[in-house]
Amino acid sequence: MNKQLETAYQSLQEKIKNINLSTVIDKFYSHAPLYAWRFGLGPIVGRYIMIITQINHKTGNPCKISMEYFEINGIKYIANLFGVQSQWYRNIMSNPRVSIQTSDGTEQMVAVPVTQDDELINVIEWLLNRNPKFITRYMHEFGVQPSRKDILKHKNDLIFLRFDPTSEPTPRGLEVDLAWIWPILLVWTMLSKLKRRK
Repeated sequence: MNKQLETAYQSLQEKIKNINLSTVIDKFYSHAPLYAWRFGLGPIVGRYIMIITQINHKTGNPCKISMEYFEINGIKYIANLFGVQSQWYRNIMSNPRVSIQTSDGTEQMVAVPVTQDDELINVIEWLLNRNPKFITRYMHEFGVQPSRKDILKHKNDLIFLRFDPTSEPTPRGLEVDLAWIWPILLVWTMLSKLKRRK
């Protein structure tokens, strides 16, 4: 029995050693907004984070990702920081009809790449005024200077998506299916306080 426990303990130690901490942290941050929405925190998280429900181009099944977004004159945009080969971007290029969820609720949208020169310049100028650290770092990765000429020269590298409303069917968005935990936590907290007083 002791030998079995020792073997199990050694196996557990090996598994812990093989865990990539950075991967665990990345997965936590990528999934945290999804759980926050399911917990009913969408109106708070959705001020900065967008949940996108899209169709996987390989399986045809709905899948969900969270992305930072920004809004210009009532139009929502995201930047593709991961390149054209990223799974989520390939999904959208295959089927641009998506459901997005922000503090505005769930909306049926078509994702449209920003390709018009004036719109691209407008987006980057807006970001330079509102979020200069982000856009400067993004352009620096491609060696782009903040001038109209250089931006347009590298327009294929600077990928932004715009979301336009649609009446066409889109995949079902994320549901608030874990909000039931809050009453339980409230009752548990109240009971814990009563026990401490005793």
